[in-house]
Amino acid sequence: MANNLTEGAAFIASGTASGAAFSGTVGNMGLVGGFGGIGIGFAPVAAAGGVVGAAAYGAFQAIGEGDAIAIGAMGIGAVGGISFYSAVGGMGLSVGGTAFGIGMGTMAAAGGVLGLAFYGIAKLIDKSGSGESAAQVFARMEEKVLYMEAYTQALYELELMSLESSLADFIWKQKFANLEVEEEFQALKAKLGYKNRAYCNFSTANLHKQPFIPFISKRKIVSVQVQPSPTWQCVKTLRGEVGAINSIAISPDGEIIAIASDDKTVSLWSLQQEKQIFSFCGFAKEVFSVAISPDGEMLVSGDFENKVTRWNLRKKELISTCFYLNSPYSHLGFVNSVAFSPNGNVVASASADKTIRIWGRFTGEFKYTLNGHSDSVFCLAFSPDGKFLISGSIDKTIRIWDLSTRGLIRVLQGHSGWVSAIAISPDNHTIISGSTDATIKLWNLQTGELISTLEGHSTAIFSIAINSNGETFASGSTQNIKLWNLKTRKLLQTLSGCYPVAFTPDGTTLVSGSKDKLIQIWQKTFTQRETTSETLLSGEWWEVLGVAKNAQSEDVKIAYRRLARKYHPDINNSVTAKANMQAIATAYQAFRSR
Repeated sequence: MANNLTEGAAFIASGTASGAAFSGTVGNMGLVGGFGGIGIGFAPVAAAGGVVGAAAYGAFQAIGEGDAIAIGAMGIGAVGGISFYSAVGGMGLSVGGTAFGIGMGTMAAAGGVLGLAFYGIAKLIDKSGSGESAAQVFARMEEKVLYMEAYTQALYELELMSLESSLADFIWKQKFANLEVEEEFQALKAKLGYKNRAYCNFSTANLHKQPFIPFISKRKIVSVQVQPSPTWQCVKTLRGEVGAINSIAISPDGEIIAIASDDKTVSLWSLQQEKQIFSFCGFAKEVFSVAISPDGEMLVSGDFENKVTRWNLRKKELISTCFYLNSPYSHLGFVNSVAFSPNGNVVASASADKTIRIWGRFTGEFKYTLNGHSDSVFCLAFSPDGKFLISGSIDKTIRIWDLSTRGLIRVLQGHSGWVSAIAISPDNHTIISGSTDATIKLWNLQTGELISTLEGHSTAIFSIAINSNGETFASGSTQNIKLWNLKTRKLLQTLSGCYPVAFTPDGTTLVSGSKDKLIQIWQKTFTQRETTSETLLSGEWWEVLGVAKNAQSEDVKIAYRRLARKYHPDINNSVTAKANMQAIATAYQAFRSR
């Protein structure tokens, strides 16, 4: 028996050494396919060689003993190879700068070799005299395989998310898988009394023809910037009968969320009850902007029918439309933005007719017009002290208006695209502007000096919101949301939502839109040092994932991804993280198996 064990270990070690030699000979390798390109480094190739060796030993034993089980092992592996191929699509192996394709038949063959490798390892375990059968070992490993299947499936679905996020998830997946496999590998080496010896009996001349190397190789991602541990998490996704979300406003008490959307309504949602409670209807066209008065009594909307409309928020009824002189409209173009002054006495509206108009809050009467922009005025904001009004336009400029004199103070230039989002810091010092040029610029409100340009978005920015503490602000683009530290000007976190964005008055909650017309609720979570207790996730699959039993597939996927990021061992070092990650993956597998 000792000779058999030594012989089997030699086959595996020889294959590993051969894989290492092959990597050193051909240089950099890569796996390319529908999921992109992934580098294969020294360690994965050596691991591939190890499986080759195990397969060779399995074949040797099968031939010598006439064991028919080996054929079954190859069959199971072949099915696995085909399944992997169908999951990732067309694939190719890149070696030394040359790429060649790998087809369905090749992947099935690769799976067959892998199955034979498992057979070889099983023979070694059965001969080790450890008291544990190969069936028991693989029963334990089967649970890990099923667990990883659910995890891997979700990661492949991340193609719809940003490249940065997808690459980071692939790294997490590989590290988590390695954690489990390493435990089994070390245990097996201990049983076999294996030492780190090099067996170089095999030639590497034909190893590059082995088609299964990409299948079992650990994939190495290079040049990936890992962001700091997240502090904001999506805690709830609200789904209602709403169209594309254009604007979000939150009442001063933080209880009511107002949503202006393409479905020609302004819908009201209870943040505490997490449901829609009312809709203001009667609009002829899409509603593009919404604002709530500082006292929480009134809501103002701007729409694509060129109207500014006042609503009683508490009584949930129409007050009146603001008409410009004898016109049946408020503006001669779309109303892109509306805002209340800090004291709530006046309302400002920005329009595609290149003007800004000021209205009495209580009477709805027109007061005066601010002219100066050469193109559509897209966004505006009052300074916290109420002295200035700042506007951004498609003409790529920012204009600062003095409300006491109704005159233009300064024109700020620097963006190469539309100025599509404006916000002002609570201390009245900094203007934050977002643009379709995908940049954010910080300006000194008093002097007009450009302080800094922040880059990080890859698409147009249409919304900016500042936390009440004045330290953090959020920028929402068509692809994602980014959180920034206003003082250090550093990127804090990237969230998988999109514009518009708005903070609750207490700064504890961020509300955003999403690409699929959902409302996402984000809250700041405690760091590990601040955590006072550990919680284990348990219950039915929907209870573990925190969704309704009849939740739609997309909502379940979103919940799974959120929890995977929260509890993955790479970003969560709590004592319960690993157990929770296993519970989450098992729950997601149960959902998919319904």
